[in-house]
Formats: sequence, C-alpha cells, structure tokens
Amino acid sequence: MTGFDRFLMVDWSGGNDAGPTPRKDAIWIGETGPEGEEGPLYQRNRQVAEETLANKIEAALVAGERLIVGVDFPFGYPAGFAEALTGERDAFSVWRWLAERVEDAPTQNNRFDLAGDINGRLARGRGPFWGNALKRDITGLSRTKATYSNPFPDRRKCETSATGTFTCWQLAGAGAVGSQVIMGVPVLERLRQRFAGQVAVWPFEPLDRPIAFVEIWPGLINGAVRAATGTGEIRDAVQVRLLARALSGLDPLRLRAMLSVEAPEEGWILGLDAESELMGSLAA
Repeated sequence: MTGFDRFLMVDWSGGNDAGPTPRKDAIWIGETGPEGEEGPLYQRNRQVAEETLANKIEAALVAGERLIVGVDFPFGYPAGFAEALTGERDAFSVWRWLAERVEDAPTQNNRFDLAGDINGRLARGRGPFWGNALKRDITGLSRTKATYSNPFPDRRKCETSATGTFTCWQLAGAGAVGSQVIMGVPVLERLRQRFAGQVAVWPFEPLDRPIAFVEIWPGLINGAVRAATGTGEIRDAVQVRLLARALSGLDPLRLRAMLSVEAPEEGWILGLDAESELMGSLAA
C-alpha cells in the first residue's frame, strides 16, 4: 500500500433534508489534496452527498490519485449481530441487507420501522435497537432504553477505549449514531458497487485499490476543534476540515501503521489511540 494523495472527511447525518442554508447537524465534507485545503462543503441531504462523493471518486480515478474517504459512523456492528441477522459473520452481509431494505428520500425514510422489524426478528421486539423519535409508536422499537434487552454487546471493542462515543443501537437523542449507520451504510454499499474493483473498505479489505473507505471519529481531535471553532462557525464543518488536514499531514509510514488493524467483523476507528499524533500533525 502506498500513500494517499487526497483526504476526504465526511460528517454524516441520519436525518431528513436540512434545507439549502448551511447548518449544523447536517452533512459536511472536508477535503485536503495536492493543491491544498478546500473549504468544507455543505450537503443538504444524503442524495446530494452520494452524488458529490461519486463525483469526487470519479475525479480521483481520472487523475490517477489515491483517495481516502473517511465517514463518521461505524462500519460494523458488535460481534454476533451480522450472523444473527444475515447468517454470515461478514460485515458486508449487513451492508447488503440494509441496502436492499432501506427506503430513503430527502424528507422521509424508514429507519425507525426497519429497526423495529430487526428487533422483532432477533429479540422479540426488545432490542437491540432503541430510540423512536417519531410521533407514532413503532412495534418492536421502544422510545427509551427502559424496556431494552440487548442480545449483543452494547459496544464494539474499539468503542470501549474511545471515550465519548455512542452505541450504534441508539437511534435518537443527542449524539446518537445508530440512525447514521442505518442510513449511511447503504450509500457506501452503492458507491462500492458503482466503483467495483476500485474501492477497498477498511479494515475489512486490503487497501490495495485507488479508493479507501475508512471509519473516522472527529472526537479524536476534539480539543483542536473546540479551539478552532469561532463565533458563528459550524462545528461539523470545522471538524471535517481539521481531520482531513491532520491525516494528510501524517508521515505516510505512520498512517500505514495506523491502518494495520485486525477487526474483520466490527470495524475500527482510524487514529484511535493515536490522538496525540493527530493533534501534533495539526500543530506542525
């Protein structure tokens, strides 16, 4: 594996269309390449973001660049979930399963109903997902964790040492990432198929292709993000810009070492346990 030429970091969202005016809790893309740093791009919904990412991937392939695309949601679930849901331990079996069933439009999607359906299949409607944010009740999906009964681990191995991360089973509430996974994985799966043979997903595949999808978590550089976020600035935009800069500034050999991880079922967070190096890259 050689070094990367371009770094694209994405702050994702599991919610509905956020409107034309740039705002927080929406999708933002930060980019650093051979020509320098680009201003963060606001994406009002997943449909727009998917085409933006496809265009960026296409441009990198045409230019002969190696591109790393980081997205801030888990690429896998805690051990045991994939096999229980699909009959296979392969994380991509879940990607395919979700891509076939998620219904997504700018103003509505079926993530809560799908989570309720999964709960009914796996734990008689008492887990593993929880957090219904809709006004109507959903069979099998509780609004809170009060009646929750999870047959799987609450967190992945990487999250036990990542202070501040949220469990992928929580679909609603401040900081919840569960909806992002359900609504984000199908996008990555479609891009993976659209550019078949050109995309490798870390850490599930060897990074021997021009495009790499990796899992990120901007919380690793939280101190730098706080310091750089001025009055009126949108934190989501700041953190993708800084994380793209931090990763691009690392020595390629050190980045390669960070990518040497064995987590074939659950996935991993790029840069975990190397926070000081990422912060140092920003200070350089």
